[in-house]
Amino acid sequence: MEKEVTYKLFFKALCNNTRLNIIRLLQKESASVTQICKKLDIEQSYCSHALKCLADCGFVEITRKGKSRIYSINKDTIAPMLKIIDRHNKKYYRHLVRCGVIK
Repeated sequence: MEKEVTYKLFFKALCNNTRLNIIRLLQKESASVTQICKKLDIEQSYCSHALKCLADCGFVEITRKGKSRIYSINKDTIAPMLKIIDRHNKKYYRHLVRCGVIK
């Protein structure tokens, strides 16, 4: 039962557009909250809330640089997983976009 719950929570974290956009951005480069807000055109409070969720769930890591916090993708687990998902999506793109169930 516990495994089922954690699977649901894991994918729920990815279902939010803001969190997913942050993850996709951090997949390319590390950034501060201010940089993320500018690049994604989102409010800082909403961005900070999303980053807290992602950090708590282990999707992103935080390092200090002076007074700033720099966010980066979790390179041990999330970065490799995203590469696998990208390969899967490339291979099954036509099936995914035609699936009436998930649209």
